[in-house]
Amino acid sequence: MIEFLLLDLDDTILDFHKAERIAVSKTFREFGIEPTEALLHRYHLINKACWEKLERKEWTREQVLVNRFQMVFDQVRVARDPAEFAKSYEHNLSIGHYFLPGAEEAVAALSKKYRLFLASNGTAKVQAGRLTSANLYRFFETVFVSQELGANKPSIEFFERAFAQIPGLDKEKTMMVGDSLTSDILGGNRAGILTCWVNPGHAPGNPEIVPDYEIESISQLEALLEGL
Repeated sequence: MIEFLLLDLDDTILDFHKAERIAVSKTFREFGIEPTEALLHRYHLINKACWEKLERKEWTREQVLVNRFQMVFDQVRVARDPAEFAKSYEHNLSIGHYFLPGAEEAVAALSKKYRLFLASNGTAKVQAGRLTSANLYRFFETVFVSQELGANKPSIEFFERAFAQIPGLDKEKTMMVGDSLTSDILGGNRAGILTCWVNPGHAPGNPEIVPDYEIESISQLEALLEGL
């Protein structure tokens, strides 16, 4: 029986794609750049690739936060300060939140039956703003953000440092739930706990990163757990 749930935040509980699009569009306009669909798509792909470099320990967080914008500016041939752009973008991202359908109600229901912990790779200041805006702190015993832990998912260090702060943790009764195979599921596998992949778009799996369970949304998690 599961007692401890580690939940990812972005695209598991909150709609990060919507928040990202709104925040980066606003920031582009602040810097005199029109956020066309082509530009937003280009940024999305670059940003994803940069975070994957962080997961593989090829880049530091600081490199990701600034270099992604420099890469965009280089490709579209505009001259802007990527560090200043990153600062404005993080502010814009931190001041809003958008729940995925049914996610708020699902987390509230889960918090009455399980011990909940948030496990996020996001930037501490940004995540704190969004968690506060969404009034999510009330559902979690502890919020673990990689920047504060000093380690990123999927590293074993992230999970070991989080586990050390959870009184009475039993790994056999613990599950990691998230939308990213390369971050949440790989990390949970490495940590020796059960994993559940939130896969709303029915994306193809990875034979090298296999979750124990798969659901379309976090609103299905309670029923899954009750059936275990």
